Amino acid sequence: MIDTIEKEDNIISEEEAAQYDRQIRLWGLDAQKRLRGSRVLLVGLRGLGAEVAKNLILAGVKGLTLLDHEQVTEESRRAQFLIPVDANGQNQAQASLERAQLLNPMVEVKADTDTVESKPDDFFFQFDAVCLTRCSKDLMVRVDQLCASRNIKVFCGDVYGYHGYMFSDLGQEHHYVEEKPKVVKGSSEANDGPEAKKPKVDPNETTMVKKTIGFCSLKEALEVDWTNEKAKSNLKRIPVDYFLLQGVTA
Repeated sequence: MIDTIEKEDNIISEEEAAQYDRQIRLWGLDAQKRLRGSRVLLVGLRGLGAEVAKNLILAGVKGLTLLDHEQVTEESRRAQFLIPVDANGQNQAQASLERAQLLNPMVEVKADTDTVESKPDDFFFQFDAVCLTRCSKDLMVRVDQLCASRNIKVFCGDVYGYHGYMFSDLGQEHHYVEEKPKVVKGSSEANDGPEAKKPKVDPNETTMVKKTIGFCSLKEALEVDWTNEKAKSNLKRIPVDYFLLQGVTA
């Protein structure tokens, strides 16, 4: 039985271990501990923002700040499920707070009614990850550059009818693990034929392989020179939504 599990001042209690049992079985205790120690900023509480908030709260982050300066309208209320039916005219972040908190009382959920544009640079440094929805291109580039200087993860996204986009910047050196089938060593008595030289895989046993990947900044992703021959050769593989994004986030 787990009473408490502690690492780097992050404690998972017996109650939390029971609540997050399925998640711990899925992605492991270490991953759940990192989630439990993470503070996240979410900007924008329309449809996509509400879905992101729900998933983060249920996953069990330490704290989530909902930032939105807009007031609830009939349209915005119908676009998401956290705002009560009688909340028209209220601030969207505050109106979403109660139902968001009820999803998981173990997560500290806060509402911020300021505009994200008014926030000073050091405001973003208190978070481990920043999720931006309904933001302009210039604002997303600014926040991404700020967060990159402190190795803070950044996720941007929005939905426009049948179109949408998502961008992530997890840093120049993002470490992760990938589950792979375990390679079984061949017998010393095996033949020297072609089949003997092929690596054998045990489908019933896996191993975790550590990997590192680098992410480009949002500024780099949006400022590709499409007159460059190398870029032009990749043009057919680029979704049309990439170019639509340039216009709708201007």
